[in-house]
Amino acid sequence: MDLETFLRNFNYETRKEMKISAKQLVEALKEGKALLVDIRFKEEYKTWNVQPSINIPLNELPQKYQTLPKDKLIVTACPHKDRAIIAMTFLRSKGIPAKYLVDGLTGLVEVLRGDTAKEFADKLNL
Repeated sequence: MDLETFLRNFNYETRKEMKISAKQLVEALKEGKALLVDIRFKEEYKTWNVQPSINIPLNELPQKYQTLPKDKLIVTACPHKDRAIIAMTFLRSKGIPAKYLVDGLTGLVEVLRGDTAKEFADKLNL
């Protein structure tokens, strides 16, 4: 589906379906059903990141999106969600039913602290 088709078919259901919250993402990661794709620049990712995740900077996504697994939910993320929305839109235009993290990486970090972080790390053997 090209971008124009994606936009022409955009509706309230699409708007709802393309989002995932930090709590929903944590559960999907624990169940092995999702892949978190951090689309920040490499320098940003090296400075800090949330595991498990992979880094595909937004400007490299057109060359690398075909390497993403087809058997997992792809969730794009950046600190506040602006780049994540662009990445999700691009992936959907390529037929990948990606979602973006509505809480951003900063919201995910808020969820993954204290006992929740320990439980998450233990479950994923981090």
